[in-house]
Amino acid sequence: MSRKRMHLAAHFPGVNNTTVWADPESKSQIEFSSFEHLARTAERGLFDFFFLAEGLRLREHKGRIHDLDVVGRPESITVLSALAGVTEHLGLAATVNTTFNEPFELARRFATLDHLSGGRAAWNVVTSSDASTGENFRRGGFLDRADLPHSRLRSSGGTPITRAAEFLEVARELWGSWTPDRAPRPFAHRGRHFDIAGEFTVPRSPQGNPVVIQAGDSDEGREFAASAADVVFARHSSLEEGRAFYADVKRRLAKYGRTPDDLKIMPGIGVVLGDTAAEAQEKAAEIRRQQTSPQTALLTLEQIWGVDLSSYDPDGPLPDIDPVVDPALTHGRTRRGDTVAIAEKWAALSREKGLSIRQTVIEAGGRQLFIGTPEAVATELDEFVQREAADGFVLVPHLTPGGLDEFVDGVVPLLQERGAFRTAYRGSTLRSHLGLPEPVWKG
Repeated sequence: MSRKRMHLAAHFPGVNNTTVWADPESKSQIEFSSFEHLARTAERGLFDFFFLAEGLRLREHKGRIHDLDVVGRPESITVLSALAGVTEHLGLAATVNTTFNEPFELARRFATLDHLSGGRAAWNVVTSSDASTGENFRRGGFLDRADLPHSRLRSSGGTPITRAAEFLEVARELWGSWTPDRAPRPFAHRGRHFDIAGEFTVPRSPQGNPVVIQAGDSDEGREFAASAADVVFARHSSLEEGRAFYADVKRRLAKYGRTPDDLKIMPGIGVVLGDTAAEAQEKAAEIRRQQTSPQTALLTLEQIWGVDLSSYDPDGPLPDIDPVVDPALTHGRTRRGDTVAIAEKWAALSREKGLSIRQTVIEAGGRQLFIGTPEAVATELDEFVQREAADGFVLVPHLTPGGLDEFVDGVVPLLQERGAFRTAYRGSTLRSHLGLPEPVWKG
């Protein structure tokens, strides 16, 4: 049986508590030199793609801008267009919201990026149900959650589709409206959310369509990924949880006429390296403390409990009260799902280990961390891929822009030595890096 090779991507740290701002190596989040440094490092490490998240409004909590967000966030496709000129092989992935855009314009922008980059563009499809974000665009500019991110695609019985799913469907119709020999054809789409017709202005791009990325752990999100995505971001905290997610999503592909290789599962992770295991653990503990200040710990807990907890001591026990659902408490932050179930889980963890509020948030609230010597981390990453808990990983460093350097210099060569990662780019497009087929032109 041949050895599976992993895929790697780099996430530019967003405006949240991932970044350790106090570190003297932490630089600007908006200067082009920061984006360029991280992208060039990722390309030097032969990564598949470079990924930018999106923030359409400074996030608020209890009516105030949270201080970790005041640095802002530039528009992603503009940044990636500039990066296309200083990179050669690296994929360029932008998160762009379907709620506040139109299919024609967004398809045109991504097709343009795909041409500028020689076939390296990717789109992370997201939506928003946040009324405060909508205020930046239009009065009452948000959708009911039933019409949002990951509801069912249309079945043979005509089940209604969401705006996000139909938006992606229309974008693909537009990208596919030019023939492979670059002759334009008229398009027409009549649907629940969009009724448009005309001619698309951008020829078929070098990789046929930009790569489509999606995130979502709900049943609807998994179904949406299986039906429509090329890459899915996952979030799981153990090998066994990863294997369960991997098996579940991959088995759904067959009903859409797809094979397991047609969808890559890539969880977001952090990596902390040290010369010894003890040194790495000590570094990781310090990074977590810096990422989770007392203020951040209370803010995180308030998102779950849905009540003002400012009178509680971050270094004291968790509140002995039931959580409530309060959508007005926090704006512009991703909902955490079933907050009651999460609160019960966190309370049980706190009781079992005798953890304070801050310690509980540190232990339960972060992404998957791989901690150890370069050799140990390489071994663990490889095990996740070989045992089908992931096809690869999206690395989220805690420093901007040099947080990827140590991994590329120390871990990538070890992965290459064991045959777990490429030693050179074999193609020029992002689809070729990911081993994805080019979309078939439907004529």
